[in-house]
Amino acid sequence: MNCIVCIKQVPDAAEVKINPETNTLIREGVPSMINPFDVNAIEAAVQIREKLGGKVTVITMGPPQADAALREAVSMGADEGILISDKAFAGSDTWATSYTLSKAISKIGFDIILCGKQAIDGDTAQVGPEVAEFLDIPHVAFVKKIEEISEKSLVVHRHMDDGYDVVETPVPVLLTVTREINVPRLPSLKGKMAAKKAVIGKMDFAAIGAEEGKVGLKGSPTQVQNIFAPPVKGNRRMLEGPIEEQIKTLVDELRRLQCV
Repeated sequence: MNCIVCIKQVPDAAEVKINPETNTLIREGVPSMINPFDVNAIEAAVQIREKLGGKVTVITMGPPQADAALREAVSMGADEGILISDKAFAGSDTWATSYTLSKAISKIGFDIILCGKQAIDGDTAQVGPEVAEFLDIPHVAFVKKIEEISEKSLVVHRHMDDGYDVVETPVPVLLTVTREINVPRLPSLKGKMAAKKAVIGKMDFAAIGAEEGKVGLKGSPTQVQNIFAPPVKGNRRMLEGPIEEQIKTLVDELRRLQCV
């Protein structure tokens, strides 16, 4: 069973700041990490390989420094990492990103594709399902459990607002996973050594066979017009005292403000 895991290197959310003059994210000096949901996707793929055999290939689209995220994935048990990088991909929105990833994936070959349910820097949850659409394969989003798995089909639990659905799907398939699906393992010493020695594969615009008008900024039908920090409000109030008294004070205040 050959699994491909799509990951994204994102800035540490605790360190992100916005330039007050340009209203853009300040990325210089901000540490990067693997998107947290993608870490669960890596673990899910490794568990599938341990059960059915095969290979786990982790891919990411990004600048050369995203190589570090792929090596971390190898330290967690992935067999190989492939970096999809080219100046032509700069400025991609979710549509162009999904197209680029799908072209690369079609060159690699796969049985199951796993993605985190969303990236913490964009929170769109669009890339995984869009990749499946480009590849013309079924997908199941927000998977919290893989109940049954074989070479031909999967039975999974899909998280819903009022519980979960049990979904059976054929293979090949794409899954986006939630944090509830597993507890990711820590990198072992053997894994860290393998990551250090790993040869990270490279795929550029020519290698994936993409069409020029469908990648990067030119291929992106949506663009971010503005980023800003919410204004700081100074009318906060801390409640003190016994919890019953705090609740009564809160309810009275909400009624005064006509919120209830």
